[in-house]
Amino acid sequence: MCGIIGIFGENSKIQVEKSLELLKNRGKDNQDIYEGDNFTLGHTLHSVVGFTKQPITGRGILTANCEIYNWKELGNEESDSKVLFNLLENNEIEEVLKKLDGVFAFAYYKDNQIYLARDIIGIKPLWYTHTDTFAFASEKKVLENLGYLNIQELNPREILIYNKEEDKITIKKRKFFTIKPENQDSKEIILKDLENYFLNAIKKRIPSKKFGVLFSGGIDSTILSHIIKNNGHNFTCYLSVFDDPDLKEPEDLTYAQEIAKELNFNLEIVKIKLDEVESLLKTIVPLIEDSNVVKVGVALTFYAACKKAKEDGCKVIFSGLGSEEIFAGYERHKNSRNANEECISGLLKMYERDTYRDDVITMFNELELRLPFLDKELVNYALKIPEKYKINEEQSKIILRDLAIKLKLPERFSQRKKRAAQYGSNFHKALKKLTKKENHKFISSYLKQFYPQKNLKLAALVSSGKDGIYAMYTMMKQNYEISCMITIKSKNLDSYMYHTPAVDIVKLQSESTGIPLMIQETEGEKEKELEDLKIILKEAKEKYQIDGIITGALFSNYQRERIEKVADSLSLKIFSPLWHMNQETEVREIINKDFKFIITKVAADGLEKSWLNKIITEDHLQKLIQLNEKIGFNIAGEGGEFESLMIDGPIFNKKIQIEDFEIEEDGIVATLIIKKAKLV
Repeated sequence: MCGIIGIFGENSKIQVEKSLELLKNRGKDNQDIYEGDNFTLGHTLHSVVGFTKQPITGRGILTANCEIYNWKELGNEESDSKVLFNLLENNEIEEVLKKLDGVFAFAYYKDNQIYLARDIIGIKPLWYTHTDTFAFASEKKVLENLGYLNIQELNPREILIYNKEEDKITIKKRKFFTIKPENQDSKEIILKDLENYFLNAIKKRIPSKKFGVLFSGGIDSTILSHIIKNNGHNFTCYLSVFDDPDLKEPEDLTYAQEIAKELNFNLEIVKIKLDEVESLLKTIVPLIEDSNVVKVGVALTFYAACKKAKEDGCKVIFSGLGSEEIFAGYERHKNSRNANEECISGLLKMYERDTYRDDVITMFNELELRLPFLDKELVNYALKIPEKYKINEEQSKIILRDLAIKLKLPERFSQRKKRAAQYGSNFHKALKKLTKKENHKFISSYLKQFYPQKNLKLAALVSSGKDGIYAMYTMMKQNYEISCMITIKSKNLDSYMYHTPAVDIVKLQSESTGIPLMIQETEGEKEKELEDLKIILKEAKEKYQIDGIITGALFSNYQRERIEKVADSLSLKIFSPLWHMNQETEVREIINKDFKFIITKVAADGLEKSWLNKIITEDHLQKLIQLNEKIGFNIAGEGGEFESLMIDGPIFNKKIQIEDFEIEEDGIVATLIIKKAKLV
């Protein structure tokens, strides 16, 4: 756990020295800089393994934030950072990364080039900017404080190489985890192997210094604490909850106390009152640089527990983060075509969704975060466990619960259903109370006051239909900046990837919302049409400096998987806010939030041309629900039963009015051909 910073150009030393003050909570054991030829590297040290001052110099120069668990096997130096340095001095960076078992973010300078890399999931953070000069730091806010623009988070699946003489960046891609080949062993053998991988993941992370475990009474933190205790280690479990006399006791508190009593865990409970929550938000929201409701709700319980652990003298804190994504713990895993493919999708997003938030909170509290469920070897093995051993209609994370029983954990504890931290701790209810108290309609609007900047710059993939526009609206309400809309215009009217009816009306939607539009044409040839998507996303990234993209996908794995692949190759973050949303709920929300959409194409039994060009109301929704009950109809049209066009809504300044049209019929298919439309 450390902080790193590097700046190229004039006055780099002054800027780095200023930045080290901002990074001091990431390491108070030592601070130092290296001043080179028109560049400066800096480092703040939090010593857990050895005491090696950085930057380390030799033929090259290293500044690193690392916890390398196999460092003793890789070298005979006194610390993991020194071992990493020697490996980089004598090997190609790709070979070094393959050897490392741990979490890290580092910068290594040699022969006028600096190499940036992080662990493959992105547990340790690293941000960079390349405008008039090149700079990088552990936290985004450090570069913002220096006045830099277009700050990007390094994609964990990439190695960045900056050439100082040419002022040029090149990128090398890294391979991610795979779910193939699927494990064909019996469940008994899988359980035995899983136990070994999990025990080793914990064992290698046990520090020699005082440590704690973030505890909620759920299966993840319970089995983690159970194993640590059974291996003879002393530690404290930490739980924080919202304490309000008007509410029932938080569910996490009830379970945590019962489990701690029976298993003899030392449990510290932090109870936070409503006025304290508001005070904490002033620190937490700017700290995580995000006002996203879910992130803030989780951060509240996480921060308060870490603060107590710091006060108790802990230097390391364990967390159960990652279990949901390797053992299929979410509802979206249950609803997916393939749970392991959904696990991969979730792991790709963790560096944006979870790990940066958790890293800056622990660093602020001078704690090193340990995540055994995200151990590289454990993840690689768990992703190949057949989904039938992970999830069914009744239960999630089955194989982990079976392992808990094998390890003598009482069944009533091992079978507890998942409860998200912000709900189990009642902190979400605290946010709702404060929102009402301050006369805000939405929690997101209440939280904006603590972080008025937009969270990230995003591009919205839209094709004129209801889903893409509503997904864009959902992210806007969460304080994300929509820099542009992107439309792929396919010449193939039967494209699997892209919506084609009324796609030209996107121009009017762009004009009405005031959001710039970028259009890319494609022949619509299967798979090759992804290259056209990549072209326009790359152009949007260069023109609008977008950080990620929004998709309106509900259940189409075909679309989402391909979009994710293209986006990740461009280091763009992916947001699918409607993913696996109940279809009836989605349509009802769109109607209730005063959006107006019409149907432009019908292609299913039960629908006919009379549905075309009508604004869909609650009455129409009831008819769609009845069709679903009768013939298994996709209420949101996700199965191609119908296509839609959004013509008005709370983000529209003018309504789209269709002035001239005709209807084409071909069997059960009827299509609205819009000849003329305008804004009114």
